[in-house]
Amino acid sequence: MSTLKPEVSSSDHIEGSDAASITIVEFGDYQCPHCAHAYPIIKEIEQAFGDQIRFVFRHFPLQESHEFAFPAALAAEAAAMQGKFWEMHDALFENQYRLSDDLFEELAETIGLDVEQFQKAILEDAVKQKVEDDFESGVRSGVNGTPSFYVNETKFDGGPDELFEMLKESAE
Repeated sequence: MSTLKPEVSSSDHIEGSDAASITIVEFGDYQCPHCAHAYPIIKEIEQAFGDQIRFVFRHFPLQESHEFAFPAALAAEAAAMQGKFWEMHDALFENQYRLSDDLFEELAETIGLDVEQFQKAILEDAVKQKVEDDFESGVRSGVNGTPSFYVNETKFDGGPDELFEMLKESAE
């Protein structure tokens, strides 16, 4: 069985309570249609389980097949520099159908970022490094496609619908 490497830490983007009994890590790609399908289901899981769930997103841009995956991940990380990772994360998935180089700036403005700061941040080595570290973590954890989910550090074989079902069953 594949396990998550490295484990969740303060360098991750985390939504939810540290006291949650279930940690879900998603390795995702902002241009991947399957990740876009998973996005509202993850939101639903978070609503259904509230404080029981801690959700972590790690970047796994599939650059060969998705030309905007890496720049989108950089945009999310640049937004994180201004404390708005999740806002950008949501905006990227909600606007996936129109991903382009021009979109990132527009979304930065929409979510209330300082656009000039955002443009500088997107070019910073630290931002690129974070995306590469996430990707490397996915490779080490045995990710073979997106989205890939890890539940309490163990790879979950199945998509977001199966994940939701499994969580519902274990909650009963």
